[in-house]
Amino acid sequence: MIIVALVLGVSGAVHLVVAQDAKSKAVVEKAFPHSNKCKRCHERVFEEWETSPLSRSIHSPVFRAALDEYLAFTGGKDKALCFKCHAPHINEFLDHAPLFVSQVQSGDPNLDGVGCAQCHLIKQIDRNSQPPAPKYEPGKTLFGPYKDAVPNLAHQSMELDLFRKSELCLNCHLAVPAAANLGKSNDLLGNWETSKAVKSGKECQTCHMPEQVGESANGENKRKVANHTFPGRVGKLRQEAARLDIATEVKGDQTKVTVTVQSLVPHNLPTTHPGWARVVLDLTVLGKNLKTVYSDQRVYGRTYADAKGQKTVFDFQATKVVEDTVLKPEETRVETFTFPTPKDTRTFDVEAVLSYAPVTGPPTFLQRIEAESSKGSQDPAFQSIPIVKKSVNVPVR
Repeated sequence: MIIVALVLGVSGAVHLVVAQDAKSKAVVEKAFPHSNKCKRCHERVFEEWETSPLSRSIHSPVFRAALDEYLAFTGGKDKALCFKCHAPHINEFLDHAPLFVSQVQSGDPNLDGVGCAQCHLIKQIDRNSQPPAPKYEPGKTLFGPYKDAVPNLAHQSMELDLFRKSELCLNCHLAVPAAANLGKSNDLLGNWETSKAVKSGKECQTCHMPEQVGESANGENKRKVANHTFPGRVGKLRQEAARLDIATEVKGDQTKVTVTVQSLVPHNLPTTHPGWARVVLDLTVLGKNLKTVYSDQRVYGRTYADAKGQKTVFDFQATKVVEDTVLKPEETRVETFTFPTPKDTRTFDVEAVLSYAPVTGPPTFLQRIEAESSKGSQDPAFQSIPIVKKSVNVPVR
């Protein structure tokens, strides 16, 4: 009888939690409708967004594993913190934070993280907050950059200049709330506002939401619209992020190779969240029969330490920056490599590749990502993403 009572008690508690989650989810989605509902009229936009990193903001196994690390580190305190960027509408529902956590931990969230409503219900950005915070106005009016929105029965539309400005992006892409202990070191973009690109009038949307010609809504006349794939680390835009040049000098038994790395973006490369974000320059020298005779690399990123002085890749554990090699906005960095001149060959090849590095961290963290991913060790998080490549053939005199 005791066992039956315990089983019934646990079963009742589970049903209560499920019922509470369902009720919370209904409240949240009433104010912030799921993006699937927008697809009915905005198929082009939805399909672009669906391929973007934003659509995976709370769905990726990396976020799930990182959230578990955060909750374990904080003892479950401030459950809403990570969601302030990964599902920013939590700012309107802080008391529903357990719902957002349970959704992520389910492995298949049916709440949006960063979807249509999470951006198009923003009325303004509070720049006095650190980091800047979105001010939402949930309701039947959606905000955007168009003057001549087509009247419809689904919602009203209002033009806001905010949607043409970088300011719209700052609440998630300026600083990481979980890394507040780092103070002024807690910046993602660097001195982006003084960059040549910004001074020439470019906004974040210029590159990350480039203009194209198409329909805003199904059946609408084609016009200039914004692309919603949000290219960056993912997408062809990264190939425009940097330039490599190689100079060689052969002096008998020694060769010197100078690689000039020029960042072409108006913000840090990489932007420094997550904490394991790194860009790597790999240099490879191929001698006779294209055999590798020398290799080396340079790493661009930030190295953090926790309160005990131990290195960590988690922003929420970091209390100081122990090394910062990030490429600053539009910076040019010169790297020198010296090695023995390849023998028994008339020429040799020098290859330089700049790439985004795979996720790194404690073995248990990486194992959790692998276990959570349907692709296992083949998950994209474990793969390098090439940015730019340069190679030259060098004669041996």
